[in-house]
Amino acid sequence: MSDKGTIRTGIGGWIFEPWRGTFYPKGLSKTKELEYAGQHLQTIEINSTYYGTQKPATFAKWASQVPNGFVFSVKGNRFVTNRRVLSEAADSIQYFVKSGIVELGDRLGPVVWQFAPTKKFDADDFGAFLDLLPKKEAGMALRHAVEVRNPTFIDPDFIAMARSKDVAVVYAEHLEYPEIADVTADFVYARLQKGDDTIETAYPAEALDKWAERTTIWADGGVPADLPLVAPDQRPEKRPRDVFVYFIHEGKVRAPQAAQALKERVTP
Repeated sequence: MSDKGTIRTGIGGWIFEPWRGTFYPKGLSKTKELEYAGQHLQTIEINSTYYGTQKPATFAKWASQVPNGFVFSVKGNRFVTNRRVLSEAADSIQYFVKSGIVELGDRLGPVVWQFAPTKKFDADDFGAFLDLLPKKEAGMALRHAVEVRNPTFIDPDFIAMARSKDVAVVYAEHLEYPEIADVTADFVYARLQKGDDTIETAYPAEALDKWAERTTIWADGGVPADLPLVAPDQRPEKRPRDVFVYFIHEGKVRAPQAAQALKERVTP
């Protein structure tokens, strides 16, 4: 077993007009953008799956356009997470999981379930939701992450619950949402959302250096000492972990450059 997990840096989606001429070369066909992104990044968070169902053939096409080692994370459909009673989401979860995501094959990374800022932590209901998340589909192992945005989730019971299910809690660096850096699964998922388009790499060099240090600690199986923990006494098992880091939201125009700059810092 390797003594370090794989660190992948990337962006959310690949279709964004301001990237044409700043990240994508001028004149590049729109049909070639995913292929180009796949050659210059390591991962992309697919957002379209949050808004609507995609066809199996679409997933297969996306997989064929990126190189070996590239991984997509897939955002779970909003009809699963935007409901009052999460324990009633079984049918919607199955519908999403069976929609064709396994057509991504070895390019399939974590499935990310994003919750609205108004969704509060209800231990019984959220625990029932985590129990509904399938570990496999069509023989393929599935990894799940949850992004929660309400401060009621700053609760050690939530951390213990997620860890018991091997579900990652998304670390979100955001101006408004709670930052939860507790490691609860065999991988780490971070969404960095404080970029600045006036900076060529979205984040200044010092900040990228610090993120390189943190992601390396995660990959080595540790926990960065300078990020907020909900349950600091609940220490995760020290073992190598894959790390997914996405530059999203603020500073989006320069997000690809941020991902590339971080990649350079963590690549041996």
